[in-house]
Amino acid sequence: MDPNLDTPVLDNHLHLDPEHGQGIDAVEDFAHLGGTHMLVVNKPSWHLGVEAESGEDFRAVFETTLAVVKRASEVLDGRAWPVLGVHPGLVSRLVDERGFEPAAARDLMCDGLDIAAEYVAEGRALALKSGRPHYDVSEAVWAASNDVLRHALALGADRGCAVQLHTEATEDLTEVGAWAEERGLSREKVVKHYAGGKLDGVTPSVMSEPDWLREAADRGEPFLMETDFVDDPDRPGAVLGPKTVPRRVRTLLDEGYDDAVRLAHVETPAAVYGIDTEATLD
Repeated sequence: MDPNLDTPVLDNHLHLDPEHGQGIDAVEDFAHLGGTHMLVVNKPSWHLGVEAESGEDFRAVFETTLAVVKRASEVLDGRAWPVLGVHPGLVSRLVDERGFEPAAARDLMCDGLDIAAEYVAEGRALALKSGRPHYDVSEAVWAASNDVLRHALALGADRGCAVQLHTEATEDLTEVGAWAEERGLSREKVVKHYAGGKLDGVTPSVMSEPDWLREAADRGEPFLMETDFVDDPDRPGAVLGPKTVPRRVRTLLDEGYDDAVRLAHVETPAAVYGIDTEATLD
């Protein structure tokens, strides 16, 4: 851990691709600047060459993610955890490119989530990933996507784990929070990835843009920090790089946001995921 930071530093949502991208080099960049922990989300299945026909086909994607998480944990002063699931954009690939009916796409995606939930039940993954498209889709696809999202929430309740969501840009997911609680999952354990500085209904994982982070810090409510680093050589400038979260933590500390840093990197991870980012430091 960087002695000048003197705090755990968690990137709540990023991707690693050791075959096509920076892979462990990105982890080393993160660690060099004081990053200590990360939640590594599997890349969209088709980005890893998997065109799923059944839920079992997602295992190859999940195993790839577990392998890179193991290597990342060997580099970090803390550790990495895998977050496994089915990217909500898969529905469009299935319907628009592969000729699936929305209901059939829904069923395949739910089957993939069932496999991801097995990894959680076995203690091999920390949380699930699901959501719904952030772009315009037909009513039938939207309905199917919400069915998938609700299935993920039910699995989270059953497995006692958090669920990260990829959704449309919004400051209000109270309806989704209510869906979670109807299924027995606390809304604080539902995390909106790529959130802005203000969000109602579930826990925001704030993209590490300075203004958004200050807004979240000033609100004083639970939040996490992320980059959504995509580790794709074909999109080198996409989203934020792996050095961003430790740099933003340093800025927040310099500006006197010590309590907010502890909230984002110690207290909220403990409440949402049940992880101890202090005890897991070397």
